[in-house]
Amino acid sequence: MTDKLKLLAVFAHPDDESMGTGGALAKYAAEGIETYLVCATRGERGWWDSEGPNPGLEGVGRIRTQELENAGKVLGLKEIHFLNYIDGDLDQANPSEATGRIVTHLRRIQPHVVVTFAHDGAYGHPDHIAISQFTNAAILCAADANYVDAEKLPSHRVSKLYYFVDSEEIAEFFTKYLGAIEFPVDDQVRGEAAWKDWMITTRVDLSSSWRKAWEAIMCHKSQLPSLGPLLELPEEEIKKLLTLQGAFYRAMSLVNGGRKMETDLFEGLR
Repeated sequence: MTDKLKLLAVFAHPDDESMGTGGALAKYAAEGIETYLVCATRGERGWWDSEGPNPGLEGVGRIRTQELENAGKVLGLKEIHFLNYIDGDLDQANPSEATGRIVTHLRRIQPHVVVTFAHDGAYGHPDHIAISQFTNAAILCAADANYVDAEKLPSHRVSKLYYFVDSEEIAEFFTKYLGAIEFPVDDQVRGEAAWKDWMITTRVDLSSSWRKAWEAIMCHKSQLPSLGPLLELPEEEIKKLLTLQGAFYRAMSLVNGGRKMETDLFEGLR
């Protein structure tokens, strides 16, 4: 393939890109691959009491938008685009509308590889689950020449779709330092959903890019209170954490398959 390779990440909130896949995004950007981000919300409800009076949805959104733009520069993102839904309300968005907005970005950017949340939303976050569903639907619609998006762009077929996932090893790491990651949704308690080793199809070596990921995480200053004890860890433990984030599940591929562990999201495309 001679076309310039492109990677698109589609996430729900500012900081998802850095705390979830910062090392991978930085690694591929450094290799010359064009990396893009579509973020569904501006993180309007992500305010911590320790930061003082809540500036409201619009105020928090402005703060977190700037933080994401700062992190994007560190990671080497070529473009960042927002879908402009409200944090916490994404799973109530009109599915047809949300899917259509993502389709337009897919057709305009024309990525070879797309990365998003898995069906479980990492730890059951409704916004994470919603963006995963919308992204899956958008990949299908973007490839359909009969589907008309808002800008009437030509169809585009994504070659590979990945979910970034938490392995059992990284789940144990979080539990060790943060305790159980649990929160109530409706009448149930949701929490970390670790993926067993045999479920993981792809492990990307992030040893060359974990520092960039940490630097990008530090750009999300309003969200640092959520990290708690992780901020005080020695460098070797931070390195371990961020290199463990190279685990992915290959949800769809038109260019390769099988049980052999991948080491590259672009395997079959280079």
